Amino acid sequence: MFHPRRTLRALLLPLAAGLALTALPAQTAQAASTLTNGGFESDGAGTATPSGWSEYGSAAASFTESGGHDGAYRLSHYATSAYQVETYQYLSGLTNGTYKLTAWVRSGGGQKSAFIALKNCGGAEQRTDLPVSASGWIRIVVPVSVTTNQCTISITSDANAGNWINVDDLTFASGTSGTSIKGSDVSSIPKSEALGGSYRTGSGAIADPLAVLKSAGQNYARVKVWVNPADGFNNKARVLALAKRVKAQGMKLLVDFHYSDTWADPGAQSKPAAWAGHSYSRLKTDVYQHTYDVLNALKAQGTTADMVQVGNEINGGMLWSEGSTSNWPQLAGLLNSGHDAVKAVSSSTQVALHLAKGGDLSGTRWWFDNAVANGVKFDVIGLSYYGYWHGTLHDFQTTLDDAATRYGKPVFVAETAYPFRLDSEDTHENIIDLDSELVPGYPATPAGQTRWMNDIASIVEAVPNGRGLGVFYWESTWTAVSGNGWDPTDASSGNGWENQALFGYNDRALPAMAWFSHR
Repeated sequence: MFHPRRTLRALLLPLAAGLALTALPAQTAQAASTLTNGGFESDGAGTATPSGWSEYGSAAASFTESGGHDGAYRLSHYATSAYQVETYQYLSGLTNGTYKLTAWVRSGGGQKSAFIALKNCGGAEQRTDLPVSASGWIRIVVPVSVTTNQCTISITSDANAGNWINVDDLTFASGTSGTSIKGSDVSSIPKSEALGGSYRTGSGAIADPLAVLKSAGQNYARVKVWVNPADGFNNKARVLALAKRVKAQGMKLLVDFHYSDTWADPGAQSKPAAWAGHSYSRLKTDVYQHTYDVLNALKAQGTTADMVQVGNEINGGMLWSEGSTSNWPQLAGLLNSGHDAVKAVSSSTQVALHLAKGGDLSGTRWWFDNAVANGVKFDVIGLSYYGYWHGTLHDFQTTLDDAATRYGKPVFVAETAYPFRLDSEDTHENIIDLDSELVPGYPATPAGQTRWMNDIASIVEAVPNGRGLGVFYWESTWTAVSGNGWDPTDASSGNGWENQALFGYNDRALPAMAWFSHR
């Protein structure tokens, strides 16, 4: 976690809560076996029905105009009164198989629904909502299995007055997409339960929180390790016990080493008290032994880690000052010591390096360019991306895609979250508690939280060459329980995050858990 000073932002049109309507029916139109005029360049501006496309509904709300993503023109949906419109193209004569539609989109938000779908292809309709991005273009994908030699490409808006979308540069080709990690950080569970915290299903039955998350579709759990924390939680013994529960649910396990007795993030990378005063050479041994010790104990009890983070949000390095980014050769030595311990326990365990500020392209490049130049060994790149701190969704996609392509590694979101309300359940002020802090188009409601997570997953799914692994929600289970505050040295410290958990103030599973069933 990273907690910069709060910044005020203008709040644009909030997303209207509401479920997407059933897709409007597609009418059989002119058919081709390849997508026609996917860039909307054929007709210039002002065309209500672009060449190769058909319209259904409020046809006047759909038109081409200048300002394309790549070329000169784009498709837009907009009207000064409420409208429903579908711009669609029917393809026939297709070879059966898997296909992927790619599109570049923008949206001002506020619609009841705005999505691109592939339907009438033989199987279930597949759709991807348009993320809210009023300036930067976002690439989204929709995969489908064609079994009847045909498919309809549909661009649909069910919108309120003044809502708009732009769509451009559609391609439809063989391929597929999806994400393999639908995860969350559950490190808070043991202390919460020890202090009387409980968790409920959506209907109110008390249940094991991991079972609730699993039933919603979570398939991976992230668990942090502190060396010798003051409260006795998140240490080796607690991690071993929690790992048994995680694996019993059939989930995979990501172990997140902070190499500290407390939170490590871009603003703090304090050495554990037991390692204070150790030389750089001794710290390399400390990292190896601690990493090996925890992971080997996990393996011995039959709960081998599937992925390991060597460090947490290490933008400035770790184990300050010896492992600071002001001394890359030493930081590289410490990171490789951790990597080697991971692989010594299990060669198949993936090693991830984790940075915060997931919308910071130049900073991410600077860090990983230095890591590569200094011979740092890693398998996967993890980024924290909090939309209220780390730039726009366009910034996030640009940074994530670049990391995957520039370094040839799979990428994932190691942390993200969004509030479902702004008020506090406990007496501690929430970190995000003002409308002005929210991301435009994503209100602090259960629907806004759900929308955020689905759109983040869609951006990860669209990473080129299938390198987007998935997403971990940060601290899905950190509800307000007296004593389970942010500071392990202070039992009276509060929780500033309960409005961003995936369990509500009545302890029930929230609707946003639906994101776990994203493709």
